[in-house]
Amino acid sequence: MELIAAPMASSGGGSGITLLLPLILIVGMIWFMSRTQRKQRQRQADTVAALQPGTKVVTTSGMVGIVEEVDDDYVTLEISDGVLVQFAKAAIGRVIPDEVDDSTDEPAADDKVEDKVADDEAEDETPVADEARPTVDVPETGDSKAQGKPKLPPTHTES
Repeated sequence: MELIAAPMASSGGGSGITLLLPLILIVGMIWFMSRTQRKQRQRQADTVAALQPGTKVVTTSGMVGIVEEVDDDYVTLEISDGVLVQFAKAAIGRVIPDEVDDSTDEPAADDKVEDKVADDEAEDETPVADEARPTVDVPETGDSKAQGKPKLPPTHTES
């Protein structure tokens, strides 16, 4: 018995590229993700560096406050009248932009005339009758007109 070694059919010279393609894709994805994270860290560092007293911020945990003092590592926020809390600078998530109020204290003469006309038109409308509104019977109070009152959750008592 004689064994003859036959060469296997090859797919050509493309086998090297098919092995490198997934590797190139993985390296590209890792580079793109690290680039995105680097940009995000830079934005966070710029936000923290720009903190000044009076700036309204939101922490990463969702606490909203106004910056009172900025130290090297910590930021003191006023979360309520007279309530000061210290946070690490890294805990500052974003700055809430100040709302620009373009209105003046005294409206112009033209605005007064338009407001007067709008008020006169509003007074001419007849109010909707109470019977036309749907009502909800609330068993706890027996009041059939308790539509605007919030319903309290049930309380559970142990027996």
